Amino acid sequence: MVDLFLNRVLVENNTDQDELNTEREIVGILENRILMLFFASSECENCQEFIPVLNDFFKRLKDPAYIEYPKLLALVYISLDKSEAQQERFLNELQKKVLFLAFEDPYRNELKAMFKVKSVPTVVVLRPDGSVLSPNAVQDICSYGIDCFRDWQESAEVIERSFMLNEDFDNLNMRSATDPVRRLKYKTEDDKRKKRWWKLWVKGKDENEEEEKDGAWDRKRKDGDKGIWRIR
Repeated sequence: MVDLFLNRVLVENNTDQDELNTEREIVGILENRILMLFFASSECENCQEFIPVLNDFFKRLKDPAYIEYPKLLALVYISLDKSEAQQERFLNELQKKVLFLAFEDPYRNELKAMFKVKSVPTVVVLRPDGSVLSPNAVQDICSYGIDCFRDWQESAEVIERSFMLNEDFDNLNMRSATDPVRRLKYKTEDDKRKKRWWKLWVKGKDENEEEEKDGAWDRKRKDGDKGIWRIR
């Protein structure tokens, strides 16, 4: 996935619009992360409506006030605007930690063709190896919010056991009604292996309990019933 932007210039959406143009900088900010490519245009009304949702989603996954380890996600805005002024206006509404390609970079159109983007807004989600996790996650983000990111993590195999949203500490055993549907959508081989392991463990446990019961009954028969007798 890092290779996607090597030899390119990514710009940080901050006041100085710092450029990341070395291999070390690109690798440092993208390696071992889930990457979201946000294709949008300032002229698109749906894009404008989606910005607050995306900003909240990204903030709650990157801001230390909400999350303990905020470095597993990167967001790159791929502008499909017709002018640089339009792109700048759109960037002013996006989170400051968002990355973007300069308006004059033709790679924007190459990425649009590469990921077969037909409409906007589109959020392409990529695993760290560059494979596509979701061709368009806009609906998932709108429907599930930050919950869908946990499923992306599992599928992308970048799970950190210490990674947990702060609010999870208060709701460790609570799941939404749509959680089984989401987990099935992003189901991983690890999930299947865990399920097989659990079945084998339960089966082995039941067999051990049966053997203990049989052994206790045999000992009882062998020793006889040695109850307490009173002599009158």
